[in-house]
Amino acid sequence: MTFPTRRAAALLLCCALLPGCASIKKPQPELFDLGLAAPAAAMPALPPMALAEINAPEWLDSPAIFYRLAYDSARQPRPYANSRWSMPPAQLFAQRLKSQMGQAGGTLLSASDGASGIPVLHLDVDEISQVFESRERSAGLVAMRLSVLNGRRLLGQKSFVQRMPAPSADAAGGVDAIAAASDAVIADMLKWLSGLDLRAP
Repeated sequence: MTFPTRRAAALLLCCALLPGCASIKKPQPELFDLGLAAPAAAMPALPPMALAEINAPEWLDSPAIFYRLAYDSARQPRPYANSRWSMPPAQLFAQRLKSQMGQAGGTLLSASDGASGIPVLHLDVDEISQVFESRERSAGLVAMRLSVLNGRRLLGQKSFVQRMPAPSADAAGGVDAIAAASDAVIADMLKWLSGLDLRAP
């Protein structure tokens, strides 16, 4: 009986280990959305409206969850490595807005549906991120500008900003805070819209 040489034994060992190595995969990032929407506050029913495509900065047009270190480099948005939104945050906000408006008795269509003669909402996103004031303390920040047009006539325009404290200094805490800030912004938007004269001229 012949015994394998050291080189052959090493080769056999590598072959045995290769399938195990090939099966090792990088951990999948945790996916987040804004969660279930809270019941909308009672208010007068809004007329049907349409939502145009949302404008967001290029760095926010991705599923990355961004944070800023206000105490170090506030001008540099940084993405979490192992956490992601289920879709770009502006799209999640739009879904939330439609849901909340529906609960309030209104209808929010897509501008691509071709509905005419109804007000069209234009959303410009300035910020959706977690802002760290220190290593332990952070908040979810949502800042947007809402314009309402009927044809070429501007019915109103207003900026909305909400900042909510994060329960923990990580991505999950940031998501919770951003969700709360989003709900607060939407509540402010619906209240403002209910006070506008949205009737056709």
